[in-house]
Amino acid sequence: MVKDAYKFALPPLIAGAVCLIPGWNLAAEILIFLGLFVFYFFRDPERTIPAEPGSVVSPADGHVVQIADELLDSVMGHRISIFLAIWDVHVQRSPVAGTIAEVAYRPGKFYAAMRSAASVENEQNIITVQTPGGALVFKQIAGAIARRVICWKRAGETVSRGERIGLIRFGSRVDVWLPMEAEVVVRRGQKVKGGESLLAKWNSTV
Repeated sequence: MVKDAYKFALPPLIAGAVCLIPGWNLAAEILIFLGLFVFYFFRDPERTIPAEPGSVVSPADGHVVQIADELLDSVMGHRISIFLAIWDVHVQRSPVAGTIAEVAYRPGKFYAAMRSAASVENEQNIITVQTPGGALVFKQIAGAIARRVICWKRAGETVSRGERIGLIRFGSRVDVWLPMEAEVVVRRGQKVKGGESLLAKWNSTV
């Protein structure tokens, strides 16, 4: 359980309990349900991290909505976009082992996370992980409901494959950019789990 859960879940639970005193049962049920759902939203299950060399794992739970080749700083690579529904786990994990080279916050709009424009125009954290063979970039992207992207890591910190790195509150999107030499093995529409599902194979990370 992410500790943020208590800050958001306890107020409606307490308010729901107070509503029971004068017999406002409907209001109490709604508030208690809301509080319990918030606890569910902030769950943080353990995952089995693939040990195979060269594995690039999903940074998030959700569905793959797009796989495309695109430029990043004039370098062509593969972009994999994952949409997180409000009922998905919202803790993000590092796709590879390496060193956090940069965490860049970019303010922006709050388009629906399913839209392609969200990758460029929405509020986001852009996280660059440097590996022995090159850089991997992934983005925590806010959506129409999600209004806060949180990264727990700072530049200079080392991370292991599948290590927890941050959180997006309430529905969102995560993009991963990989160099062209990486072999994408995931497919569009596939359900993935953060830290556990294989997105690609990239021998440069060995």
